Amino acid sequence: MERNLMIAGFGGQGVMTMGKLLAEATSEATDLNVTFFPSYGSAMRGGTANCFVVISDKEIGAPVSYNLEDLIVMNGPSLHAFLPNLKPGGNLFINSTIVKDNIERKDINIVEAPVTQMAIDIDNPRALNVIMLGVYVGATDAVPEEVIIKGIEHKFAAKEKLIAPNVEAFKMGLEIGCKQKL
Repeated sequence: MERNLMIAGFGGQGVMTMGKLLAEATSEATDLNVTFFPSYGSAMRGGTANCFVVISDKEIGAPVSYNLEDLIVMNGPSLHAFLPNLKPGGNLFINSTIVKDNIERKDINIVEAPVTQMAIDIDNPRALNVIMLGVYVGATDAVPEEVIIKGIEHKFAAKEKLIAPNVEAFKMGLEIGCKQKL
């Protein structure tokens, strides 16, 4: 089993945090091999940001693949830039609050979730990335949900008051993903 995932959006959407959380939690809580490879645009907040996460039960040959099983896009420019890299039969995860484009490809699976609006609705606008991570894990079973919950607990250990809201946000996304199981 090997999953090649690219997460793309603009700075400030938590793209790197999402990828790093998935990679670190998987590395620490499973016996799977994981790579995390970030790529930043010229400006952090508001500029482009994307990262690659590869999860495999075998040795990983390269940390970056442009033949993706999974693609998470948090904004329109990322959709247009990276959709061609999603292989036929691949899974496209869309932040449907922001990405309104019609997807012409019929050879891929599409999971839409209004994660920006959901984060605003729970008065936690910075949680959109954790919600989307829940959508991804729920739809793909890439890793067990407990792995990410432990990762959230570890990431926010120094700020305990942030653990419960982020676990709640993750579970909201998980529910959406489970309803759209791939």
